[in-house]
Amino acid sequence: MNHKPALVIMAAGIGSRFGGLKQLAPVGKNGEPIIKFSLYDAMEAGFKKVVFIIKKEIDADFRTLIGDPVSRHMEIEYVYQELDKLPPGFAIPEGRVKPWGTGHAVLCAKDVLDGPFAVINADDYYGKDAFRVIYNRLLTQRDDELYRFSMVGYLIENTLTEHGSVTRGVCQTDGGFLTAIDERLRIEKHGNLIEYTEDDSKTWTKIEPGTIVSMNLWGFTQGILSELETGFPAFLRQALKENPLKGEYLLPRIVNDLVRDNKATVEVLHSKDKWYGITYKEDLPAVAAAIQAMQEEGKYPEVLF
Repeated sequence: MNHKPALVIMAAGIGSRFGGLKQLAPVGKNGEPIIKFSLYDAMEAGFKKVVFIIKKEIDADFRTLIGDPVSRHMEIEYVYQELDKLPPGFAIPEGRVKPWGTGHAVLCAKDVLDGPFAVINADDYYGKDAFRVIYNRLLTQRDDELYRFSMVGYLIENTLTEHGSVTRGVCQTDGGFLTAIDERLRIEKHGNLIEYTEDDSKTWTKIEPGTIVSMNLWGFTQGILSELETGFPAFLRQALKENPLKGEYLLPRIVNDLVRDNKATVEVLHSKDKWYGITYKEDLPAVAAAIQAMQEEGKYPEVLF
């Protein structure tokens, strides 16, 4: 059966650096959060089904603000990323409050996905073109002897903030395909330089402008779900020993391992739109101004849903 592509939105993050539920922070003229613009762009691109990955504690607010209005236009599924969603034999480490990461988030949606799907973060603005590009790719994206995945890449200089560090999946590519992706947890702008550190700012390494980074806009086949399920126990065994409170099962690292082991290819797609995102509260005014300018230009209707 040829299942139409679904959109998976990861909205269960705590938003610790932002200091609250940044997924619902208002940026539009009518107080709309970024996620509503992504949903509108996705619907316009052709997506008809959306899977929201949320935490149970924000369920009521999320449905009222996001889910209920959108449900009149798209098929909706809710899944919950909770700390206790673990394989048999594992328990939540004492003191752990942080979610288990983006790989775990997508794994939580396994039972409601029956075809190819795109994955996005709830608090990133990807642009209309990005959704068109990934949707059209998913229509023909099928596994053969390898998993055939895709991602939309962005230039690193267009994804930074003036207000602190960011985490980005820094990509190496060859012939339009991903060859490696390194999750850099602390990237900062230092004047005209872009640099990252892995040892708490003792040494900084330069990243060249024009470098492609992943913003977690992925195009996956069903194959990723079995890989996530198979790999999660091994991740847990290592994380519970080495970093029980903060270890994360991250999509870029999982995808990197599949590419490295010659089990998957990842086509790197490009969008002509600018990315906007909210990492810190101080990012909010600039993002809101950019999105409201697009509303003024008529790129979005007065009421999205």
